Amino acid sequence: MYWFLVILTFLLAGIKTEKPKKYQKISVIIPAYNEEDTVAKVVEVVKKVSFVDEIIVVNDGSSDNTTEEAEKAGAIVITHETNKGKGEALFTGYKEAECDIIAFIDADIYNLTSKKVEAMIRPILEGKAEITKTKFARESGRVTELTAKPLLNFFFPEISFEQPLSGQFAARKEILKKINFEKDYGVDVGIVIDADVLGISILEVDIGAIQHDMSPLADLNLMANEVVRTIINRANKYGRVTMIDDIGQYIRMAIVGLSLVILGLFTIFFVKFVPLAIAVILTIIGLILAIYYIIKVVVQSIVIFKKTPGKNIVRSFIKIHFPMIISIIILLLMISTFIGAAHFDNGILSIEPNSRNLIIYADNTPSNNAISARGPYTIDTAIENEYEQIRMPSDAMMTLGVDINDTIVINNNEYVINETRPGEPDILRLPIDAQKAMEVQTGSVIQNSRLKEIFGGAGITHNFNDENSSISENYIISSRDKVSCKYEVFIDNASTVSSYGIFKDNCTYDITVNGEQVTSVTYINKTFIDNTTEFAYADHEIKITFENTNSTSIKQFLRQEQNIFLNINI
Repeated sequence: MYWFLVILTFLLAGIKTEKPKKYQKISVIIPAYNEEDTVAKVVEVVKKVSFVDEIIVVNDGSSDNTTEEAEKAGAIVITHETNKGKGEALFTGYKEAECDIIAFIDADIYNLTSKKVEAMIRPILEGKAEITKTKFARESGRVTELTAKPLLNFFFPEISFEQPLSGQFAARKEILKKINFEKDYGVDVGIVIDADVLGISILEVDIGAIQHDMSPLADLNLMANEVVRTIINRANKYGRVTMIDDIGQYIRMAIVGLSLVILGLFTIFFVKFVPLAIAVILTIIGLILAIYYIIKVVVQSIVIFKKTPGKNIVRSFIKIHFPMIISIIILLLMISTFIGAAHFDNGILSIEPNSRNLIIYADNTPSNNAISARGPYTIDTAIENEYEQIRMPSDAMMTLGVDINDTIVINNNEYVINETRPGEPDILRLPIDAQKAMEVQTGSVIQNSRLKEIFGGAGITHNFNDENSSISENYIISSRDKVSCKYEVFIDNASTVSSYGIFKDNCTYDITVNGEQVTSVTYINKTFIDNTTEFAYADHEIKITFENTNSTSIKQFLRQEQNIFLNINI
C-alpha cells in the first residue's frame, strides 16, 4: 500500500497543470466637456461590462453638471479647472489609471451598449492586438473623408483604416507609454500614426452604429485644423515629407537616367540610322545620372528608415520606389540579354543579341497555341551514337510542323526527330553533316523566324497515329505561301487526320494504303478536280476531303514525280 501511494504521488506530481493566466486590470477613461445629458448613461453601460475594474471620467473644464452626473453614476471624476482639449483629458486619465489595459470612450454616445465596449477590449485580452480602434456606422465623418484620409494616403499609404479618427480606443498601458499624446483632437490620428510607425499591432473593430451629437461647422473647422497639423507634424518627424518631396525628385531623375541608358543601348543594337557615337553618348549620360541619383535615393532612404523606430515603412517604400525598381529590372534584363549574346574570339568582343519570336495566329491555322513566344535556338552537335537523330525544341517542331519520330531528309541523309534533353529547352542538336548542309555551325544562334530558311528544301515524313491506323504525309519545307489547303481523312466514317499544307498548281498527288497506290488527286487552277475521294480497302471505307483555306503554310506536299503525298496504314 505504501509503494502504491508513493507511485501515485509521483504520477500526480508529473501531471502538468496549465498556469493560470495573470489577471489584467482594465480601466475605462471617458473624457467629457459639458456632457451632463449623456455621461451618466455611458458610465452605467460601462459598469455592466464584467471585466472592467475602473471607470474614470475626466471633466475637461465643463460649465454644467457633468461632474455631479458622473459621480452619481459611480465613476471616479478628475476635473480640469479649464478646458484643455480632448488629448489632454485622455492623457490625464491615462496617467491616473491603475490598470493593465485602458479603453477610451466618448461621453456623448446615446446608444452605447456593453457589447460595443466588450468588442473594443476583448481582442486585447485575447492577445490578438496591442491596440484596438473602432469603426462604426454614423452620419458624420466629414473631417475623416476630406482631410484625414487624403493626407494619410499621401504621407502614410500603409495606413488604410476605414475610420482613422474614431474616438474609441483600447490599448495596453505599457504600449501607450511609447505614444505621444496630442493635446487636442489630433490625439486619435496621432495614436494611429505613432503605433503604425513603431510597429505596434492595431486592429480595427466594427462595433456597429453609434449616435452622438453632430458637431457644428466651427468645431469641425477646428478639428480639421488640429488633425491636419498632427498628420503634417508626424510626416515631418518620421521623414515622410522628405520621402515624398526629396526622394520623389531623386527617384524621378534616376528613372530619367535609367531610361536614357535603355534608350542608348536599344539604339546601339537596333536603330541603324542613329550614329553609334550619339547612342553611346546617350548611354553614358544616362548611366551617370542613374548612378548619381540612385545613390542619393539610397542615402535618403537609409536616413528615413532610421527615423522610423518600428521599421514599419516597407509598404510606403515599395509604393514610392516601385517605378525606379521596375526601370532597374528592365535595364538588368536588357544587359543580361546582351551579355548572353557576347562572344570573345581572337581578341574581338562581338555582341549579337538574338530575340524570341512572338507568334500570333490571326487566321484559322490549326495550332495548340494561338499565341506563343519561340526561340532563339542555339546550335549544338549531336550526342555520341545519335548521328542519325536531330534533337529539336518543341517550339521549333511547331514552327516546322513536325513531331517526335518524324523523319527529315537533309542532303539525301535521313534523320529521326527527337525531343531535346532535360535542361536544354532551346538547344537544337544537329549532326555535323546536317550542319554543313544547312551552312550553320556549333554555337550559332538561330531565331525562330529563320528556321524555315535553314531547313528549306528538307523533306519531312510527318506521322499521325491512333489505335487502329497510322497515316504519314510527305512534304518539303518551303517559303511561306498564303494559300494552303486542308485535307481530312475519314476511315469507316470516323475522322482520323486533319492537316493542311501547300498543293502546287497543275500537279497530281499520289495516295497509298499500306504501301500500295490506290488513287491520286489533281490540283488545277488552284482547286481540286474532286474535293472528295472515296474508295474501299480491305473491308474499310476511306474518304478524303479537300478544301482551300486562308491559312498560310511552309509545308509543300510532295507531288507525283517526287514521292507519295499520303500513305495510310490500316
